Formats: sequence, structure tokens, C-alpha cells
Amino acid sequence: MYSQTKIAIPIFQKDCENVIKVAEDCIEKGADVLEFRIDGLKNPDITEIKNTIKEINFPMIATNRISTEGGSFKGSEKDRFNILYQCAELVEYVDIELQSNDEYIEKIHDTGVKTIVSYHDFEKTPDLNEITYIVEKEQELGDIAKVAFMPQDLEDTLTILAVLSHCSDTIAISMGDLGSYTRVMASKFNSPITFAAGTDVTAPGQIDIETMKALLNMDLNIMD
Repeated sequence: MYSQTKIAIPIFQKDCENVIKVAEDCIEKGADVLEFRIDGLKNPDITEIKNTIKEINFPMIATNRISTEGGSFKGSEKDRFNILYQCAELVEYVDIELQSNDEYIEKIHDTGVKTIVSYHDFEKTPDLNEITYIVEKEQELGDIAKVAFMPQDLEDTLTILAVLSHCSDTIAISMGDLGSYTRVMASKFNSPITFAAGTDVTAPGQIDIETMKALLNMDLNIMD
């Protein structure tokens, strides 16, 4: 039985020409969705960004990550939002952080695009109650909740699996090598999307696309 969880591959390049080249490679390797990390662009121009999305013509997440959550966008918050807002009609998903202005999130959601409201912590993993609260806030504002945390021990990674088991329409990731297995196990909890690496590794613990596809489609049921 094949996994219903979509594999997204992030593309983090300095110019749109390379974004297109990497996108072609990721599609060939079997990506289900591409995550266009717009914050990776050295000189983000909305016309060029939109033309790039049209040329790639493949299911896509538009992400313009802020620096406090591992991103590289250097413009104003208004500029960051405007880029995402103008991309909404061309992509399947827009990822916008929970800490963004609620009005911005609502405006993107009102376009009808599937909105991923995300929260990242590269230092620690909160307890289950706190993560559940974050997920609930995200789902109030958008369609899919996304949380990614850095584990300090194996127990932290199990907390992420508990989130997946309790929360529908949720992407929950335990980062780093310790938590990399949660990216695979996400499919067993019907998580809508998991993330793998193509050319660009954008978060610690990402597994390459070929390995991820093999693991997701492996029958892990040992009770025969």
C-alpha cells in the first residue's frame, strides 16, 4: 500500500534560473510537491517569481521564511507578505509563520489557497500540551498546521509522534539526525506532507528523496 503523504522538496537558490534547474531535477527524482523558498533569492522580484512558478508548472508551496525561524528574507514584513499574497493564486500551498500578523495570514487564507501556518524552534522541543496549543492556534488561522522542533533526546522525538497521532491535518517534525525518523513515520499518521532533500538541504535531519520514497512505501507492519 502506497503512502498518501506527499513528499515536498525545498528549493533554496539565489536566482530563479537555478530554481528552475533544481525544480526539474526534483521532479525527475519523484517529488510530489516543490517548496519554493523565495527567501533564498538574492534579489526577489515578484514578476520574475511569478513567471518562474508558471514555467515550472508543478504543485508548489510558496514559502518566504523570516530570519527568526531559519529564513533569509531581508526585506520588510509588508514586502514579505506581499510576495506570498501575489503568489497565492499560482500555487497549491502558501506557508506563513504563526508569528506573522494575523491579518496577513487571514488575507492569504481568504484567497482560497491551502494555507500552511508554521512554527519552528531550532533549539528545543516544548511539552505536548504546549505544542498542541500551537497546533490549535495554527489551525484556527489556516488549513494545515506545521510545527518543527529540535529534540534534546529520544523522548522529544516521541512527543512529535504523539502530536501526529492526536492532531489531523498537521505536519510535525523532529529535526536533526535524532528526529529524522519522524519524517518517515509521519506517513503512518496520515500527515499531509513530509519534507525530503533534493539538491538543497534546508533543515537539519532531512532525508534524501530517493531514500524517503523507498521508506514511505515500505510495509512496516511486522505483525504478519
